[in-house]
Amino acid sequence: SEIVHEDVKMSSDGESDPASSSDDVQSPVRVRLRNKKISTEDINKRLSLPADIRLPDDYLEKFNLIGPALFEQPISRRLRRVSLSEIGFGKLETYIKLDKLGEGTYATVYKGRSKLTENLVALKEIRLEHEEGAPCTAIREVSLLKDLKHANIVTLHDIIHTQKSLTLVFEYLDKDLKQYLDDCGNTIHVHNVKLFLFQLLRGLSYCHRRKVLHRDLKPQNLLINERGELKLADFGLARAKSIPTKTYSNEVVTLWYRPPDILLGSTDYSTHIDMWGVGCIFYEMATGRPLFPGSTVEEELHFIFKLLGTPTEQSWPGISSNEEFVTCNYPQYRAERLSNHTPRLSSEGVELLSKFLQFEGKKRISADESMNHCYFSNLGNRVRSLPDSKFKHNL
Repeated sequence: SEIVHEDVKMSSDGESDPASSSDDVQSPVRVRLRNKKISTEDINKRLSLPADIRLPDDYLEKFNLIGPALFEQPISRRLRRVSLSEIGFGKLETYIKLDKLGEGTYATVYKGRSKLTENLVALKEIRLEHEEGAPCTAIREVSLLKDLKHANIVTLHDIIHTQKSLTLVFEYLDKDLKQYLDDCGNTIHVHNVKLFLFQLLRGLSYCHRRKVLHRDLKPQNLLINERGELKLADFGLARAKSIPTKTYSNEVVTLWYRPPDILLGSTDYSTHIDMWGVGCIFYEMATGRPLFPGSTVEEELHFIFKLLGTPTEQSWPGISSNEEFVTCNYPQYRAERLSNHTPRLSSEGVELLSKFLQFEGKKRISADESMNHCYFSNLGNRVRSLPDSKFKHNL
């Protein structure tokens, strides 16, 4: 079936989109409104709300009492925020908690339902410790996601701040890639492997163009709905990359998907930190098993070198002066053929995989570049020119 994903233009904290505050004062909608009752559609349009929203009954009545005054002037951010709050955004009672989906170090995720749209949502409840305030990872996630609007990135619908918790309201997706793999007996159809990889690259390319690195790519952070749309989630570790000279902590990416330069202590990240993880996920989708399932940094590097060959000064300039590398004294492995490990991948697929799995970050293929690789040629050209808010494909 052909898939169309419409992106809702709703800013979760009630900030107005530029478009909604710069309407021509004499717009026909406003002139018309002087002589007729205000409808739900008028309000939805004015406040950039999702089309399926159910406004409280008294809200419409109140609007018609005030008359079309609101529609006569450009809407201010404050007025929009007040309006959204009256409708029920930013309030815990607007959402019904259903099942608990999972628990992390600082957050619990619930499946829920929005009383405004009757749609399912995911409620990520972040506990606020009094002495600490909001965890920086939560603040980072909120500020980044507010600006990322893309069909292959999970949508943040609402933010609820109470004294005890910060709740992020996301669109609900049925499962993550890890569950998807489990459910299909670790054998994803090769065409779906290609579709999922392309969508992952599309979402990443959008982030990377905005200088946002995800830094924690793994199957558990890739969500999939029943229409086969894949979306990047969990931006708690993501960073907006500002100045290239800035160094970050090297304790970020989950071990199995962490690139060798980061494992060996590099703190000079760029967008290529995510591309190694893409390679590991691509392999896992194609074979049904993780590529480098190490339990310690040393073991992780051991697995990497065993498959790709122990690096030398020729294959990785500067490696012989890396203290951690020298201390571990790895055996001299010769590189194995990737194709021997990935029988279900075409030669183009193997070639693309090897472009992700480069020791040096700067040698890895970018998300943007990889979308034009010949491995994807049978998806057609239209898929590359889709607007950010849509993803059409055949599953």
